[in-house]
Amino acid sequence: MSLRPGVFLDRDGTLIEDPGYLADPEAVRLLPGAAEAVARLNRGGWPMVVVTNQSGIARGLLTEAQYLATEARLDALLAERGARVAAHYFCPHHPEFTGPCDCRKPAPLLFRRAAERLGLDLAASWWVGDRVRDVQAAAALGGRGMLVLTGAGREESLRPEAGGIETAPDILSAADRILRGSPPA
Repeated sequence: MSLRPGVFLDRDGTLIEDPGYLADPEAVRLLPGAAEAVARLNRGGWPMVVVTNQSGIARGLLTEAQYLATEARLDALLAERGARVAAHYFCPHHPEFTGPCDCRKPAPLLFRRAAERLGLDLAASWWVGDRVRDVQAAAALGGRGMLVLTGAGREESLRPEAGGIETAPDILSAADRILRGSPPA
């Protein structure tokens, strides 16, 4: 099987508003342009994968079932606008509550799992998020990262660790940049 590039997206602050520890599916709100960005990338042949840290589960602020309900709501909102995500992966841990793990971003485990399941070429893929940790795995796995300036992105872009990471005003601008580059094979 030949591998193809994909796009790894953060959820909170990148695709949807980030109210903090989101447990209520009715509170899921797409950021402006998010559905169109995903739909454009879908039309361009890019598999979209959401990878998100959900430490609220470890903190006891929401359950895994509540998280999965918000995930389903995100999928429904995207589908209403002709967009789709190929897969979702989440880390329910936090080092202070559950100890270290291999799945909390920027760790590579969830990205590698997605790549194996979906036949993705990590070195040709993109990472898009509003926090440096959302895109750090790109460098470690050979791909490209882009920090969006929504959510926590403006503040994160000022961190020393953000030096050299490409930025975009929002997810729609990031999608357009990805589409201007090399298309998936």
